[in-house]
Amino acid sequence: MTAETSQTLDRGLRVLKLLADTDHGLTVTELSHRLGVNRTVVYRLLATLEQHALIRRDLGGRARVGLGVLRLGRQVHPLVREAAMPALRSLAEDIGATAHLTLVDGAEALAVAVVEPSWTDYHVAYRAGFRHPLERGAAGRAIIAARQRPRDPGYTLTHGELEAGACGAAAPLLGVTGVEGSVGVVMLADVVPERVGPRVMDAAREVAEALR
Repeated sequence: MTAETSQTLDRGLRVLKLLADTDHGLTVTELSHRLGVNRTVVYRLLATLEQHALIRRDLGGRARVGLGVLRLGRQVHPLVREAAMPALRSLAEDIGATAHLTLVDGAEALAVAVVEPSWTDYHVAYRAGFRHPLERGAAGRAIIAARQRPRDPGYTLTHGELEAGACGAAAPLLGVTGVEGSVGVVMLADVVPERVGPRVMDAAREVAEALR
């Protein structure tokens, strides 16, 4: 800590980070041990965070992240979208296919930014706000691949999983704290051209760098 920072705010943010890293919540005692402060301090932190709906406590007294965090999280999408647009435009124009940035939203993949190519006669209509299960489509499967093989997830290709006759290619965003997603393209084709996979990986790296 330095003279310019707030110890109380720092502790409150650490509480949120600790709770975000667990599925079953933490008790006051557990938080006290992990923060290295007494239980009274933890009670005050939790009471303040609870007033803002940033945490909630169940009947057993375990604290979990609250729904207020979701409201804050919604404001992240426009910032992420803005940072990703240059790479997506370049990808769409280069490949001649609809490019998209997809983020995890619960058990679903949510398209938060979409760019269509300007020079093609036809392309797949793919809109921001489109949702689909993570287990279907290249965008979601790429995210799952990054969870399973974080060091070398590569890229993912699919055919006809979300729309008949449409192929998809996607690569996950890597090394971006707090953001889990992928960059990809969708096109009307029987087979994804060989150069598309590596080009999608390049675009995913560009977006990741813009978000760091």
